[in-house]
Amino acid sequence: MKIYTKNGDQGKTQLVDGKSISKSHPRLESYGTVDELNSSLGICLELLPAKKKWILPVQKSLLRIQHELFNLGSLLACEDQKFWEHLPRLEEKNIQQLEIEIDQMLEKLPPLKNFILPGGSLLASHLHLARTICRRAERKVAPLMETQNQYATALKYLNRLSDFLFVLSRYSNLMQKKNDQIWLKS
Repeated sequence: MKIYTKNGDQGKTQLVDGKSISKSHPRLESYGTVDELNSSLGICLELLPAKKKWILPVQKSLLRIQHELFNLGSLLACEDQKFWEHLPRLEEKNIQQLEIEIDQMLEKLPPLKNFILPGGSLLASHLHLARTICRRAERKVAPLMETQNQYATALKYLNRLSDFLFVLSRYSNLMQKKNDQIWLKS
């Protein structure tokens, strides 16, 4: 299989179900942003410090999330309802798992009393970047949900994932003995 198809040379691309759409289509914006988020998480995985006890569960979580995002991307790249039914999907249990992991990290974190700036460690900074990409993905998926309710779980998942990434950025700072950067109102 050749990597180049030349289909995109005219500003079009094919969805998973074979339908051809413009590269400026909101659907492409949504799954392209999810793909960008997934790539950002790949960087975060590579930034995990080696040989630290707290890393293994974080690594497992991020890898699981990457698979879930790939599933989400395939759902967003499909308009045909009959085809859509055969794709892997996100379920409520995926959202609940994020909530469990958020709660576990929050038990170890000091309460947040101020807004914080993205930063601290390099890993935390990239997790904050992933969080902002996740928020953009959420904004791109929202219009699809308004017309096709099957994306309601996807939107909820992205919302919870951005919370997870925020908490994970703080948790990684704590584990690396870095301070969160408190926003100073001037």
